[in-house]
Amino acid sequence: MFALGLDVLRLVPRRPFQTREFLGQFWFIASVSILPSALVAIPFGAVIALQLGSLTKQLGAQSFTGAAGVLATVQQAAPIVTALIIAGAGGSAVCADLGARTIREEIDAMKVLGVSPIQRLVVPRVLAMVGVAVLLNGLVSIVGVAGGYVFNVFLQDGTPGAYLASFNALAQLPDLWVSELKAFIFGFTAGIVACYRGLHPSGGPKGVGDAVNQAVVITFLLLYFANFVITTIYLQVVPAKGS
Repeated sequence: MFALGLDVLRLVPRRPFQTREFLGQFWFIASVSILPSALVAIPFGAVIALQLGSLTKQLGAQSFTGAAGVLATVQQAAPIVTALIIAGAGGSAVCADLGARTIREEIDAMKVLGVSPIQRLVVPRVLAMVGVAVLLNGLVSIVGVAGGYVFNVFLQDGTPGAYLASFNALAQLPDLWVSELKAFIFGFTAGIVACYRGLHPSGGPKGVGDAVNQAVVITFLLLYFANFVITTIYLQVVPAKGS
């Protein structure tokens, strides 16, 4: 998988670029991911708002509920939700498609004809998953923050002005950049894993099904590990606001 990732990075600038394949995959992945991402982001934002609202109320720091909720949603929840949906909906479809092509020997036929399957099939799919992940991360962030706002104001009797005004207390612009960086890395990882497992099924239709299952599980494990590493580095490099 690491070697496949390096090959994708090496072949991205090579021409001709498969624009039609990229646009088709981008639209397909976006169409199967937008609605689930938005629906999952609402309860994520609600749970964060309810938990933080209860905690800040006990500590007498209700004015920081909005800032803490935005930090938790933008930095952690949004990239994770985006990655899970991308891997579960888009990645499984990509893996199944490439797996079906592999067992029908289409991939071998492309190699015989001198066509690189990585440049022709893998690069557009990986780039499409990266692009959708970055854009979906912004959508999930907005929906999650809005959901947290609604639940805090209407269920916990929070003050709308204080919730909005506290955004600048703890949140800062690098929080958004690291969130988008996470989405970029998560989308790339999900695309590489899905394509690798799709190109290497164990054999037969059952092997394709097993490859799809393995791709989703492996992606989830890698995403949580990558999230831990990126978050640790970010907290060490970028000082907290006001510190």
